[in-house]
Amino acid sequence: MNYSIEQFFLLGFLTLIFVGLITPPIRQLALRLDAVDAPTLARKAQKEPVPYLGGVAIAVGIVAASYGSLLAVDFSVQTFKLASFVLVPAIAISGMGLWDDLKGLEPWPRLVAQTFTGIIVAVILTVTDTMGFAFNNHLLNYFITVLWIVGVCNSINFFDNHDGGAAGTVAVITFFLFFIAYDRQQILVSALAIVTAGATAGFLIWNRHPAKIYMGDAGSLFLGIIISVLTIRLSPGVVPSYKSLAIPLFLMATPILDTTVAVISRLYRGISPFQGGRDHLSHRLMRKGLNRRITAFTLWGLAIFYGLIAISIYTWPDTYGLPLIIVGSALWLAKLVYFLRIPSEG
Repeated sequence: MNYSIEQFFLLGFLTLIFVGLITPPIRQLALRLDAVDAPTLARKAQKEPVPYLGGVAIAVGIVAASYGSLLAVDFSVQTFKLASFVLVPAIAISGMGLWDDLKGLEPWPRLVAQTFTGIIVAVILTVTDTMGFAFNNHLLNYFITVLWIVGVCNSINFFDNHDGGAAGTVAVITFFLFFIAYDRQQILVSALAIVTAGATAGFLIWNRHPAKIYMGDAGSLFLGIIISVLTIRLSPGVVPSYKSLAIPLFLMATPILDTTVAVISRLYRGISPFQGGRDHLSHRLMRKGLNRRITAFTLWGLAIFYGLIAISIYTWPDTYGLPLIIVGSALWLAKLVYFLRIPSEG
């Protein structure tokens, strides 16, 4: 069954409205539960406690919109299973993130849970043959899939360090991903991508500076699973295969850049990569004199820039694919050097 782009946009808009409406009552619940991020550490930027649990609003919105749209237009055992193969692991890892938001967890149990979830999802994607691009070696497929899922989860989690930064960037990434999936007539991938874009945009109403609520680990880990699986399931159909593989990498280029900068700077300073700090892209941009609002716009702009590169590679693979990959990669490396030259603390 074919669906118009207007129908998908309506689904995304309804999700935006829904998440925008349920976020304030969830914020009030977080305040009653004292589930707040208190400015008790030097690296905290806010002056007053800001409630967590925004991730609950995002997760509820995405799950409700996904299953609701299936029930409304295309419900079958097969589509229900395919949606659940993404949503159930995302809900599970979000539950661990929620526990971390409320009670606190050490980094290693979190990494173990992410790896275990990645293994389960990798097995599902391989067994159901729903990987957009797969190698001929099953073991290699498992390894790459687990590595990508764990990496994306941590990347989104790391990137959630600035008012509106992660929510706006995820909205941009999934919006571009939607256009490629829609053009390829990957209906379920298109639907989940536009729903995720709508949910994060709806949450952004309350998360933009000055943030009234944070998504917390419950939200960043949930989105990490969603985005990692969407990018794995995306089938650009571009040849040779390295051009297809470049597309999700460019879509994720901004969060990957943030994680790379933070990890390299922490290893250089002899501290754990999992230790928090004011050494992310947002902190470095603010040290260069940008205010919080412009910093968020800059992060979104970077995501849009690399999203345009990704969709251009998809659109013109034969004529501009390789030059775009070379130029985009060179610019990414230049940005890496630029940000690493900005002091990590201060």
